[in-house]
Amino acid sequence: MPKVLGDFQRPVKDQMIEFEKKFRYFMKSDVALLDRIMSYIVKSKGKQMRPIMVFLTAGATGKIIDQTYRGAALIELLHTATLVHDDVVDDADYRRGFFSIKALWKNKTAVLVGDYLLSKGLLLSVENEDFELLKYVSTAVREMSEGELMQIEKARRLDITEDVYFEIIRQKTATLIAACTAVGASSAGASQEVVDRMRLMGEKIGIAFQIKDDLFDYGTDEIGKPLGIDIKEKKMTLPLIYALNNAGWLKKREIIFKIKTQNTNQKVVREIIDFVRQSGGLEYAEKTMHEYIKEGRAILDELPDSEYRQALHELITYVVERKK
Repeated sequence: MPKVLGDFQRPVKDQMIEFEKKFRYFMKSDVALLDRIMSYIVKSKGKQMRPIMVFLTAGATGKIIDQTYRGAALIELLHTATLVHDDVVDDADYRRGFFSIKALWKNKTAVLVGDYLLSKGLLLSVENEDFELLKYVSTAVREMSEGELMQIEKARRLDITEDVYFEIIRQKTATLIAACTAVGASSAGASQEVVDRMRLMGEKIGIAFQIKDDLFDYGTDEIGKPLGIDIKEKKMTLPLIYALNNAGWLKKREIIFKIKTQNTNQKVVREIIDFVRQSGGLEYAEKTMHEYIKEGRAILDELPDSEYRQALHELITYVVERKK
């Protein structure tokens, strides 16, 4: 079973136990090294919020069937592939408290493992003719790549507006959560109109999820993410964008100069964090996050009442109240 997230996984507890078995089977390889790495990935998997979202949305919009399991597996396979590749790009030695594939088996193997996971997901869908599900997830992977590249491009110039920020996080984070809810509804036999509404709901939740993540950068030392990591990486997030937009011309120029040239100086990073806090950036981001949550809940409430719908409401609450 996944690590405890909250009561929202209760309606799909049995399905998640079954999913664990199926997912391990879907990842199997006759190549000994690959099979060993696949076992390690299964052991080190995180909270599994995304497959839980697939199952809950399927239950809320129709019936959980074999295609739902394949849809959840497709999401996990392609998402895991992107994470394995991300660790190579970011030169990261840890993932969810475990050594990354890149750290244990080096870059070349990690890239090939990511490719293998990607191909397994594609084949799982093609062999079962789950073309609609494949379309949603492939679109998400394409947009995730575009969002990351857009962020890299903008980090060089530090000229991100709010509109650009929301487009980046929609592509980087929200698109995969939108794919989860669309895949869940589509696999359960929901109408195209309902699938589209669920996709939009997932997008709203995903944007709120990323804003919450951005807020951690300005939180306390007890929070899981290190303070100021986004500033050190020159990532322009909503609290900082708001603070800069509401600063005088000279102050804005000073802060941008410091981010460009002194972003690894811990004292300077602390100064920037204090500037954002004092400018009302955190309150603005928090308010914006709750607006997206409200919009997501309103779409969810278009569905008939059920234990699955209630669990999705609880999952949304988790998104805004989580500590890391």
